[in-house]
Amino acid sequence: MTSYPVPPNYADRILVASPSHVVRQRVLESLRSPVRRVAQASGGAEALVQLESGSWQVLFLDRRLPDLDSEELSQTVRQRFPGIEVVLLDPENDAAPVAAEEKTNALPEMWPAPQGDSKNDNSKNKNHSEAELLPADRAPQSILEDPLPGMIGNSRIMQPVYHLARLLAPRTTTVLITGPTGSGKEVVARALHHLSPRAGRAFTVVNCAAIPETLLEAELFGYARGAFTGAMQSYAGRIQAAQGGTLFLDEIGEMPLSLQPKLLRFLEQKELQRLGSAEVVRVDARVVSATNAHLLSLVREGKFREDLYYRLSAFPIEIPLLRDRTEDIRPLAAHFLEKYASRPPAPELSAEALELLKTQPWAGNIRELQNVIERALILSEEQPVIRPEHLWLAEASLGNSH
Repeated sequence: MTSYPVPPNYADRILVASPSHVVRQRVLESLRSPVRRVAQASGGAEALVQLESGSWQVLFLDRRLPDLDSEELSQTVRQRFPGIEVVLLDPENDAAPVAAEEKTNALPEMWPAPQGDSKNDNSKNKNHSEAELLPADRAPQSILEDPLPGMIGNSRIMQPVYHLARLLAPRTTTVLITGPTGSGKEVVARALHHLSPRAGRAFTVVNCAAIPETLLEAELFGYARGAFTGAMQSYAGRIQAAQGGTLFLDEIGEMPLSLQPKLLRFLEQKELQRLGSAEVVRVDARVVSATNAHLLSLVREGKFREDLYYRLSAFPIEIPLLRDRTEDIRPLAAHFLEKYASRPPAPELSAEALELLKTQPWAGNIRELQNVIERALILSEEQPVIRPEHLWLAEASLGNSH
């Protein structure tokens, strides 16, 4: 078995990303020296989350990832985390490092000597200094990604959302967006569409919780004339309306169990049959779904098909709670103040009002903040400054005032 020459005083924080448990174990077992910290990831998305949340020195990356292209991912990692060495693995070559297999003299370049080794102290190796190996919450401001279209806030906790969405945008991968009510799941879905090659085509929304179960099948898949009483003309359905574009299935956890096999067939075959018709219609639509429910719990309870869950969650994106991204409250509040002000200039938040907003639990997340700001404008009669007494918060409805 190939051994990996990892100098103990250089690489002691290692991440191994491969869908194969066997490959991951073979890499770890074959390292020539002990390491202080090791983590494993079964795919590219999971590896990116690990990289965002900690400080790593070496990433062993399987060429055959189930969700992302390994070459693209390795380039992304090198650009975003310049202090991390990326080693591509080829499972068919005994999980050996590709660079070592292809070029016998590659190892001296792949594994920079420890700091202080004058023989290898050149500008290339300085890129791997400990100073550049910063965890996500200490990374330089310059590497922060801009918010997605339609989104506001540049907090650290939102960086994986922005980054993963941009990685996914040009692809047709099915995406499952999870997060609490009011956190902006549809905004992320629209950003995925806006940044994709499908941006010029339809973005079709279906709220699975808002359409009665008896009508949802006809609304999604369409129907032929005469398919049922009242079907006076044919209807293409919302899936077909998304042809060439994006189909957004909101509140997917509310989809009736009886309809789930039909949706699964569409996801697998990209074809459907309207009610009352034997004609098979092919539809090229990217599917993005969202839920605030825990779908795996619904699977265990028998309320959601396991095969459909795995088909929908080919690539999950989780949106954090507003109370975990308090640094975004100021720009969000400023945006809503400008949006709802009847005339310019928009009022500003006082320091006391901002601090009060930062202490709230925000059960309704961004939607709740939006409502609070709109009420504050009304209560303040649009004075130049919004003060704590203008903020009608959740506690106020229980009899407390600010």
